[in-house]
Amino acid sequence: PAMSPAALLRALLLAALLLISPARAARQARRPNVVLILTDDQDVCLGGMTPLKKTNALIAQMGITFINAYVPSALCCPSRASILTGKYPHNHHVVNNTLEGNCSSKLWQKIQEPYTFPALLKAMCGYQTFFAGKYLNEYGAEDAGGVGHVPPGWSFWYALEKNSKYYNYTLSVNGKARRHGENYSVDYLTDVLANMSLDFLEYKSNFEPFFMMISTPAPHSPWTPAPQYTKSFQNVSAPRNSNFNIHGKNKHWLIRQAKTPMTNSSIQFLDDAYRKRWQTLLSVDDLIEKLVKKLEVNGELDNTYIFYTSDNGFHTGQFSLPIDKRQLYEFDIKVPLLVRGPGIKPNQTNKMLVANIDLGPTILDIAGYDLNKTQMDGMSLLPLLRGDKNVTWRSDFLVEYQGEGYNGSDPTCPGLGPGVTHCFPDCVCEDSYNNTYACVRTLSTSWDLQYCEFDDREVFVEVYNLTADPHQINNIAKTIDQEILEKMNYRLMMLQSCSGATCRTPGVFDPGYRFDPRLMFSNHGLRARRFSAQSL
Repeated sequence: PAMSPAALLRALLLAALLLISPARAARQARRPNVVLILTDDQDVCLGGMTPLKKTNALIAQMGITFINAYVPSALCCPSRASILTGKYPHNHHVVNNTLEGNCSSKLWQKIQEPYTFPALLKAMCGYQTFFAGKYLNEYGAEDAGGVGHVPPGWSFWYALEKNSKYYNYTLSVNGKARRHGENYSVDYLTDVLANMSLDFLEYKSNFEPFFMMISTPAPHSPWTPAPQYTKSFQNVSAPRNSNFNIHGKNKHWLIRQAKTPMTNSSIQFLDDAYRKRWQTLLSVDDLIEKLVKKLEVNGELDNTYIFYTSDNGFHTGQFSLPIDKRQLYEFDIKVPLLVRGPGIKPNQTNKMLVANIDLGPTILDIAGYDLNKTQMDGMSLLPLLRGDKNVTWRSDFLVEYQGEGYNGSDPTCPGLGPGVTHCFPDCVCEDSYNNTYACVRTLSTSWDLQYCEFDDREVFVEVYNLTADPHQINNIAKTIDQEILEKMNYRLMMLQSCSGATCRTPGVFDPGYRFDPRLMFSNHGLRARRFSAQSL
């Protein structure tokens, strides 16, 4: 029988769709995929990459290593928020690892989460998105929606409740709680993340590009290695470099209060922690190998960018501080950053000053999104990845941290009074309310400099010339040229109040830099000069 005009039209439209869809799908699929592996507390200054032989072979040697990669805040939640938003802490307002400090709070969920780069990738770029692992330290808190809260932007969501663990944890599986125990073969978190990632790559849609973020617990405490790695690195101990177990003279009081020399028990503790951290990273190395092999088997490796980095560095005995992060020094703010992918030549190193606020803009740029539509503070690394010539790049960036302390005395250290926290039995405290600072970290052709101001009664200043003093032993604040100090003070004011493009203006030693000393005494300067919980 003859078809009615309406039926004929429907048939023609269906035929057209069948003809168009594969072509459109092919175009979609040709856009690069992106994988971001984020470790937890992995340093680069103290040998943190040494155990990762496979990762080095499969990512670094096949791509590019950024040897000057930093975080704007050396603490998990503010740093992770910077990755997700592409913003400095004073713009995303996550200041520490607590709900009160905006870590995965209702306010964060309302104001920042809808505009993270994964949300834009999914909504605007047509990417299928996958998250597995530690998200933010307070994720899953009952006061902020529990594990039922799935942030916008994620097609597949396997997020750890709260902070890093290896066993006995809860995952949010697309908003439903799944409890894990302590059976290595089914519960060891790094391996669980690897298996979930492989499952995603096996069963995902082949008609859309994908973004994966895999966030491992390693090498964060409690440093529980997989059973097959508990005997590894038996003869390894923390590096005894020139700032190990020395008094932090001419530094902020919190550093000066550390007991020097450290007790034998403290040194034994940090050596043990260092060794276990390396052991936990061996499972990350296995994860990377499985992931790369699966991408290769799927025929997707050549069209996939793989980023490997950490949320902050770590210290083990530097300036007699036993173990932690959150200080302003290189060992805490510098992180590994390795990238391989389409158009990236193998076995390269890049010396440009890059930060984790650049990851979001870079991944959106890879996806073809117009970065002018974002409010991000960072810059796309894509020109550096491609090896473009004559790229204009930053020579400085901002580091900022708001200290934490108890209202009462810390029970392990009552002698220091109220306002300190993260104290060790030897009465060495790693943080305090007035461990609140901001720094300009400068790396130009002529200067390798760090300038920091503390928001305390002393208005304490630390300045380091890292060309002459790479381990930051000598604070030169009292001897450096006064004009440089004034310029740095003014540059710090500018960066502390920057947003978007104003965070990318020329630094003090750039040809385009303009300095007007009169501005230092303007109302704007005085407002920007002070930190506060509101501004941070």
